[in-house]
Amino acid sequence: MADVVFFVLGAVVGSFLNVVIYRMPLGQSIVLPPSACPSCGARLRARDNIPIVSYLLLRGRCRDCGCRISPRYVGVELLAAGLAVLLHRALGTSSAFFVYLALSYVLIVVAFIDLDVRIIPDRLTLPGIALGIVVAPLLGLTTLPESLLGVAVGGGSLYLVGMIGTLVLRKESMGGGDIKLAAMLGAFLGWKAVLLLLFMAFFMGAAVGTAALAVKGRDWDRSVPFGPFIALSALFAMAYGDSVLSWYRGFLG
Repeated sequence: MADVVFFVLGAVVGSFLNVVIYRMPLGQSIVLPPSACPSCGARLRARDNIPIVSYLLLRGRCRDCGCRISPRYVGVELLAAGLAVLLHRALGTSSAFFVYLALSYVLIVVAFIDLDVRIIPDRLTLPGIALGIVVAPLLGLTTLPESLLGVAVGGGSLYLVGMIGTLVLRKESMGGGDIKLAAMLGAFLGWKAVLLLLFMAFFMGAAVGTAALAVKGRDWDRSVPFGPFIALSALFAMAYGDSVLSWYRGFLG
């Protein structure tokens, strides 16, 4: 029963996240006006704004103009719903669950905005750093020294990688948004978890880049945003990071 409740609530939040993803890069209000068809501008009726269900009933098309609506909208809703269930199963109804669920929804917004326009908004990461330093120690998710060290290790690691990459490649190799995102995650998760997730992010990024280069050859555009890899790795770290770190400590004896 709990899975159903959190799935439904997650899907509702996912519908709102779609609005944020679309409007924030444009500098528009995420509250007003109400949701509308991206093609004809017709305001969505209440029955056409039910997460997941309305998209399926309308077969992915606008009721007014018949234009196809991107399946990404329902994909974000399903992702938000699935994460609510996954994190609840991993963490239970704890303070960590509610904090990490909210953080995971920020990561969804970050990942899709980065995919769309190659930016990670400071409006999300900078307040997130401050909030993480306060909330994570207050709720016992980490200690204040570990949170502060997480900011330094997360942001500092990517800043160092960016400096080395710029010297070697003679062009910017790490965006400032990625650095601030890593610092924000370090504030919430601590330095050990942020190192784990950055390792995973680099591994996934290298794997995807190598595969794309093999398929598309020299004509491949290498400007793949790093934010989605950081976000995906962070989601894993939130759900299973403690287990992985515990196993690693046991492995080392």
